[in-house]
Amino acid sequence: MKARLKTRSLVAAVSAVSVALIGFVAVPAHADTRSTVVAIESNTFTSINNITPDTNIVINGDVEYLTGQNFFYYDDKLNIVPNPKLATYKITKNTSTDFEVTYTVAPGRVWSDGVPITAADLLLWHVITSSDYSKAAGLGDPAGSTGAAFNSVNFGGVYDSHIAGIPTVSADQMSITFKYDSKIPDYLLNGPSFAQPVHALEELAAGKTSLGSVADGVAADAKFIADVKSKNTASLKAMGAIFSTGYNTTTVDSSTNPLLLVNNGAYRIKSVDSSQITMVASPNYNDGPPLSGITTMVIKQGIADGSPSAQALANGDADVYQGQPTADAVAQLKAIKTATVVTTASLAFEHIELRVASSGSDTYSGPFAMAGGAKAADLRKAFLLAYPRADIVDKLLKPINPNAVVLGSVINLPGNPQYAHTASLNGMGVYNKGTQASRTAAALALVKKWYPTAGKGNTPIAINLLWGSPGNTRRTSEAALIIAAEAAVGFKVTAPATAGWGGKLGATQYDAHFFIFDQTANPQDAQACGIFQSNGGSNYTGISDPAIDKACVALQAGTLPASTVTRLRIQIEQAAAKDAFFLGIFQNPNVTAYNSQLANVIPAPLSPSLFWNFQSWHF
Repeated sequence: MKARLKTRSLVAAVSAVSVALIGFVAVPAHADTRSTVVAIESNTFTSINNITPDTNIVINGDVEYLTGQNFFYYDDKLNIVPNPKLATYKITKNTSTDFEVTYTVAPGRVWSDGVPITAADLLLWHVITSSDYSKAAGLGDPAGSTGAAFNSVNFGGVYDSHIAGIPTVSADQMSITFKYDSKIPDYLLNGPSFAQPVHALEELAAGKTSLGSVADGVAADAKFIADVKSKNTASLKAMGAIFSTGYNTTTVDSSTNPLLLVNNGAYRIKSVDSSQITMVASPNYNDGPPLSGITTMVIKQGIADGSPSAQALANGDADVYQGQPTADAVAQLKAIKTATVVTTASLAFEHIELRVASSGSDTYSGPFAMAGGAKAADLRKAFLLAYPRADIVDKLLKPINPNAVVLGSVINLPGNPQYAHTASLNGMGVYNKGTQASRTAAALALVKKWYPTAGKGNTPIAINLLWGSPGNTRRTSEAALIIAAEAAVGFKVTAPATAGWGGKLGATQYDAHFFIFDQTANPQDAQACGIFQSNGGSNYTGISDPAIDKACVALQAGTLPASTVTRLRIQIEQAAAKDAFFLGIFQNPNVTAYNSQLANVIPAPLSPSLFWNFQSWHF
């Protein structure tokens, strides 16, 4: 149940059911002739488009990374590595009120169907990221009760707040200029990327079911530019319907509309079924680093983070695994003589969050609702005080990472020079103070203010807790610890493993969620605003706090001194502590195990940690 912090949003990743290893295709014995890698993921693939709220999960993002190219990527040292083979970018105007960035696509770059990649494809970013444009074009208010035609996680944040007008596409359609009303921080991270090929979106919206000619694609690009400029509501709404749900699938085979599979990456999706995703080298790929010999990438999906993964690697049925194993599974992995096992730090963290307000058109009036006033505030604080964070870390994490700690901050994680300073001032210390026994006693006292007979054996407050799919031993153990600890202070927690939980984070029948946010970029706002800001793309709690929003506006308004950034981050966590709706639990350790004959597997702190340099893998 790992979650991923994307550049502009957060992705929730799932741990899926354990499946039998029957059906694994054994890999060839002679490594020097091998061109196929089999990777294991505990998640389950749900969509070719990973930037809607329901599909913004790790496995979808990993497949997107393997099948797509963009302006840059992060390496294992957190350096941004540009990709000039696809496109370049430069600041073309730099004043306090007029900040412009121009992106230019390299000539001759093509999508997998041979259609040229152009600036029209970057114009889509504006449509799926600008709330003002969505409203002006009749596509709906992303922050409203019914949402927008393009159900994108990108709405909200720096781009949405500061973009000025519709981006300008050059006459040759190879460059596009984005104009902002101020010098935005991390302009590259907050700027556009190649989300989907717009010619394919146009053709899908027109009901086409087969690939067209290159000329058809070029004409569709021109139509898209015209549609955006003229705010063609009907045409854009049709494309929005495809963008929002048309890419959602758990099966890809010969009957799949090939327009859905058009991409610009090193691999193209060949097939998807309940057990695996198979990707093969794309013959038209010409806009990124070349492959070093791996022409087929297979992801075995839904394999539990434990003995099944270790056994697959030991049997030679898989080559690489990264996940959330138990201590026993780590020992199994280390006992495999043909495997290399490394444990590294990551910019990912486990957390517990409480729903406090409605989500879209769904209303929330449960025990933690802000509208519940002092009573709800006491119950939120009690739930967090009783939450067995120390037990979770001591029993489930320390056997894997002896240096694991209960988090005092999620904005500045351990390893960040500002971690200790932030944790000492952000107000979260109240949830670490004393022993768990004293915290539980304090929690019980808060609950008894409203339920005088509450306590062990009397649990009058029903809590529906959402977490990942069956098959993850660590998650199952974590849920059991939570249920027992909260029962002692009057909460009756219902917490079954839930398949497809990533798409249920907005559902108001759940009072709380626990999962890992997995960071994909390292911006000035540390992506805290994606979680805590009122219109944040990964705000699954419904929180709307003016103090948080004010700090986020400042963090997103321009490049700031490090001391100011730290101060604003602390203010955000102080507000979160006051509202009592969010707590970090632990920093996730990356446990990676791989076939020792597979070269250049180098886990990185940011997601996609395992696949960031897949082009350089080889046997």
